[in-house]
Amino acid sequence: MFEIRRYTKADAKVWNSYVATAKNATFLFDRGYMEYHEDRFTDFSLLFYLKGKLYALLPAHVIDHTLYSHFGLTYGGLIMNRQVTAASTVTLFEELNTYLRSADIHQVVYRPAPSIYHQLPAEEDLYAIWRVCHAQVVARDISSTIILDRQLTWRQGRKEGINRCIHHNILIERSENYAAFWEILTDNLSQKYHAQPVHSLAEIQWLKRQFPENIQLFVARKDECILGGTVLYITPQVVHTQYISASLEGKKYGVIDAIFHQILHIEYTHYRYFDFGKSTEKGGLELNKSLIFQKEGFGGRGICYDTYEWIP
Repeated sequence: MFEIRRYTKADAKVWNSYVATAKNATFLFDRGYMEYHEDRFTDFSLLFYLKGKLYALLPAHVIDHTLYSHFGLTYGGLIMNRQVTAASTVTLFEELNTYLRSADIHQVVYRPAPSIYHQLPAEEDLYAIWRVCHAQVVARDISSTIILDRQLTWRQGRKEGINRCIHHNILIERSENYAAFWEILTDNLSQKYHAQPVHSLAEIQWLKRQFPENIQLFVARKDECILGGTVLYITPQVVHTQYISASLEGKKYGVIDAIFHQILHIEYTHYRYFDFGKSTEKGGLELNKSLIFQKEGFGGRGICYDTYEWIP
């Protein structure tokens, strides 16, 4: 029933055209985003054709004999448009499993986009992988999300930074100064977690040039000094924090409080959701309690990012 083709660079235009109108896609699935780190992955993305017409997409890569929802993306799963039906999706996964066995793929690790990123209901794949693949949840991370037109009251003390920033003439603004923010971010991650940002400064600057409307930096600035900020990924109905960090001086003034007041109550009130991102490690087995406490203080509540596995 389906013709399944492995992605090549010649497919980039048709891939991106489909992503632009899909009901559960974001700019992360554009090949311009997916391929900025193509040297790190062996791409195994798939295109599904039905009666000669592109029906669905699966961004993926392969390691040894395992097919993964692309590690270079926060989420993945089957990308579908509004014409995709439940019955056809069941057939698609039946035929996908046959295709994967013929390609010597022994296991699938599948990470669908959480429902807040769906512009229309888009869980046909979750039904199909349960029904056809007998997929099991093997990891569950928790994020903190706000419905922007039904925001909860901030926890007591969260607003103090707003007043301190006003009193000390600290400005909250959009910025192109990724270098100054990356210095703060890198120092904090190194000292606190012995880690580095997922993106290098050069990579985030390149991605910003490719997706100028989708990637935004908000900072707190005192005179010419950047005290903290957040990088946002803007998708059709979700504003997502990719990075948050403040310097020691910025923490003293509470600049993160002021930054999120600007974002949540002024800049992005016309969006549906604000997603703070995950507060877990090791597939959800480790919960960073202080981090999620901070996000819950702004009114964030739990949304799960799940990972499924099955044998084709």
